[in-house]
Amino acid sequence: MFPRPARRRRLATAAVALGLLSSLSTSAWAGSRDPAPAHRQHARGTQVPSAAGSSTPLSGYAIQSTAKVGDSAQAVSTPGYPATGWYPAGPRSTVLGALLADGRYADPFHSTNLEKIPRADFQVPWWYRADFTVADTTERTHLDFSGVISAADVYVNGHQVAGAADVVGAYTHHELDITSLVKSGTNTVAFRVRPNDPTKNLTMSWLDWLQPPPDRNMGIVRDVLVRRGGPVALRDAHVVTKLAVPSLATADLTVKAQARNDSGTAVTAEISGSVGGTSFTRSVPLAAHETKTVTFSPADVPGLHLTSPKVWWPAGMGGQPLYDLDLTASVSGTASDTAHESFGIRDVQAPLNSDGARQYRINGRRLLIKGGGWSPDEFLRWDPGYVEDRLRYALDLGLNTLRLEGHIEPDEFFDLADRYGVLTLPGWECCSKWEGQVNGKETGDTWTDADYPVAKASMAAEAARLRDHPSVISFLIGSDFAPDATIEKNYLDALEAADWPTPVVPAASDNSSPRLGSSGLKMTGPYDWIPPGYWYAKREGGATGFNSETSAGPDIPTLDTLRRMMTPAELDTLWRDPDARQYHRSPSPTFGTLKIYDAALTGRYGPPTGLTDYVRKAQLAQYENVRAQYEAYARNATDASKPATGVIYWMFNSGWTSLHWQLMDRYLDQGGAYFGAKKANEPLHVQYSYDDRSVVVVNNRNASAGGLTARATLFNPDGTQKYDKAVTGLTVNGGGAHGTALTLPASVGGLSSTYLLRLTLTDADGKEVSRNVYWLSTKADTLDWAKTDWYYTPTTGYADLKGLASMAQVPVSATASTVSSDGTSTTTVTLRHTGGGRTPSLFTDVHLVDAQGKPVLPVRWSDNEVGLWPGESVTLTATYRTADLHGSAPGVRVSGWNTPERTVPAA
Repeated sequence: MFPRPARRRRLATAAVALGLLSSLSTSAWAGSRDPAPAHRQHARGTQVPSAAGSSTPLSGYAIQSTAKVGDSAQAVSTPGYPATGWYPAGPRSTVLGALLADGRYADPFHSTNLEKIPRADFQVPWWYRADFTVADTTERTHLDFSGVISAADVYVNGHQVAGAADVVGAYTHHELDITSLVKSGTNTVAFRVRPNDPTKNLTMSWLDWLQPPPDRNMGIVRDVLVRRGGPVALRDAHVVTKLAVPSLATADLTVKAQARNDSGTAVTAEISGSVGGTSFTRSVPLAAHETKTVTFSPADVPGLHLTSPKVWWPAGMGGQPLYDLDLTASVSGTASDTAHESFGIRDVQAPLNSDGARQYRINGRRLLIKGGGWSPDEFLRWDPGYVEDRLRYALDLGLNTLRLEGHIEPDEFFDLADRYGVLTLPGWECCSKWEGQVNGKETGDTWTDADYPVAKASMAAEAARLRDHPSVISFLIGSDFAPDATIEKNYLDALEAADWPTPVVPAASDNSSPRLGSSGLKMTGPYDWIPPGYWYAKREGGATGFNSETSAGPDIPTLDTLRRMMTPAELDTLWRDPDARQYHRSPSPTFGTLKIYDAALTGRYGPPTGLTDYVRKAQLAQYENVRAQYEAYARNATDASKPATGVIYWMFNSGWTSLHWQLMDRYLDQGGAYFGAKKANEPLHVQYSYDDRSVVVVNNRNASAGGLTARATLFNPDGTQKYDKAVTGLTVNGGGAHGTALTLPASVGGLSSTYLLRLTLTDADGKEVSRNVYWLSTKADTLDWAKTDWYYTPTTGYADLKGLASMAQVPVSATASTVSSDGTSTTTVTLRHTGGGRTPSLFTDVHLVDAQGKPVLPVRWSDNEVGLWPGESVTLTATYRTADLHGSAPGVRVSGWNTPERTVPAA
């Protein structure tokens, strides 16, 4: 993830497995005991239909440590074996995930409970055992799976069908023909899963993202499918698309699939299919056990040349239409197998610009990548609702991309990304066995001869799984380091064989590989606190080029969340002791404390007077810093010199209850970091530049905006106005273009050391379309660039924002009402500054709460953490699931920097 001296296919399923925890609310993950569907599933087994082309995921397992099982593998994998005392596990579950669901351990996200779980329990293999039933044996049967961490011996009905030397690696795909072993009635499959060691295995790890799980995620984290079919199987079905750019007037589709004769005699298969309203068919003779690639193209099927194709776009740039491919293989008039794929038509290019930075273009249009680093749940538990909520948050924030450094999610994640128009950048992770070969023993063991085929097979499997998803716009075959010539060739050969359609990037850092050349990306940090003005410097992590992972580090959650994740004693230490080790920050010594962050908070805002004061200052600091990061990259995106082409906030979210690297917390609560990002990325936006004092309008809409008026007003903290200027008749082109409206003077008479800047943007009808409030200082933050480290640049002098503490308390009234329909509620809140003086209300926050005062989450606000001057009002809306009220009447809790907290009803 970070460069530093010491380290550093999709399968068509007849049923969708949602996982043991998928039906639970997010809060149910906090250590509560899970319902027991896995017990019942194991008792009756998975019902597998006999229909040709059926693909059924095992519905769950019984699991147990091999240290507690004295019986032979033959016995364990035989139907009827009494798995007495075994633990239930969902269809996608690590060992620890299953034990947590069974209530064996206390909430691992609270306090230091996680480190109390004994690691020795997971240093031996564990059995995963499941039954499935079939009505007859007339069809062929295969086990089809990936996602084993780290390796497994596989048994069916008392017979070993694969060994751990072959079933190894989290991403390798396996298909095992078990036809000869399957019998009518109950059948048993058992996996003896080996412990995981990310420094020795090509699997998954967490490095310094969070305190690692004691089991290191050993288990089976993707579906194990039981596939039934006739003599001819269809595999590797996909569509290669070629869109005419820039006209978008036509598109050519090429359908490919492998027809495999699994029988011992020659057959002739009829391969038929349809896509986009066009049908096609072909007879394919196959010798015994022969496989042929079957291709349909516009040359032989004219209907595969589309005119006026439905083009897929990222959210905000257009729609997200998808096409469907359906294929059937028949033998002697009887269906033998089927395949289905969804895909999108779009074109992705990412050449290096004149400065050597990678510049993405979607369907011929330039795109500034604005994204965040994605994290799954720490225990790799799959909850589609929770994932969907976070993807909606990404869109709410105005982001267009999520980067997956390893931890590449199941198929449904990419299905959702396709549907919502969220771009994804998957790739291999750093600082583990994946980069051991190119980085020696600093991050992982040097590869053995056995590792190369595992890596290539992993690449082949992920390429085949991801290639048809229009949301996937690249694959990063390296992270902190680029692969060497041998590994790169293996990866590229696998990608080429899979018809990989989008750019392949050698590294997330500024590194090169022999064939691909320069990555066009930089990984310069920072990862710890720096001041907002840092982002405007065209050096290190500043807004130039494509920064693949960067942020100002700590993101302290809201007080509601802090009280859920830490004890009172830990909360007291949080605000009192900057030198204290913070378990909820990182296992890395570099990020073990909040010393750098706390020094900045005290230096700029004044020392905290208590926990509440510490948290409110943290939200203020995080808002201004995250806002500045995205604003700087947006402003510099169209610069003639060293333009910004992309930025990935490190990180979008955390897999656990964290104090850093997150735009929202794991409970989906929102604070300064969230709303700072949302403000910076609003569709039509007025912003201030920390480097040259310019006031800039950025237009993220497709169409140009004209008749705009930008106004900038400076105030002392007591509300005394010191400067005011408006510029009318502004026009800004769309697609991320910007225009400078005005530049604030270098000095203004009577301006205090701490002051406020209010920016407003109104349209031709006088309607306010953007408002942005800054707290600034006549004393600038100063940086010691010469002492820049891999994770931050030291600050030698802080801006003076202590004057904010002198702001008088002001009243803000609130009225709220709620309407509900079709399971969705919308609460409308009107805030009004009712004070009689001049002092504004700063950073006024509205939280939707239930009758007990607990936040209702997730929620999407139209805006939040706003500034109001006397007499001003603003109307905000909150949209959420009605069910998340749990029968309670809604309320809104209003608080602010200088506004007393109060809660008003919103029924």
